[in-house]
Amino acid sequence: MKAEIHPNYKKVTFKCACGGEFIAGSTMEKDEFHTEICSNCHPFFTGKQKLVDTSGRVDRFVAKMKKAQDTASKKVKKVAKGKAEEIAQETAEEGESVEG
Repeated sequence: MKAEIHPNYKKVTFKCACGGEFIAGSTMEKDEFHTEICSNCHPFFTGKQKLVDTSGRVDRFVAKMKKAQDTASKKVKKVAKGKAEEIAQETAEEGESVEG
């Protein structure tokens, strides 16, 4: 191995927004690293859903999905109503042709 080309490996303190702290080896220049989610508060490990939403993206997504579902249900009702009218009209036409 070549000398003096490898980064310095040292212990770095990782601090989470939930208050959790742990020490791990890293080649970072800083002695501390701040993060928003760690294994103590991540939903995968805790089994609880926690949304870190600073710009309202989740709310916008939920509203968009609700609007799409409403639109789809209106289309289904409209198609169903049109089909019922079409069937009634065909039945009436068949009745007229049989009688006449």
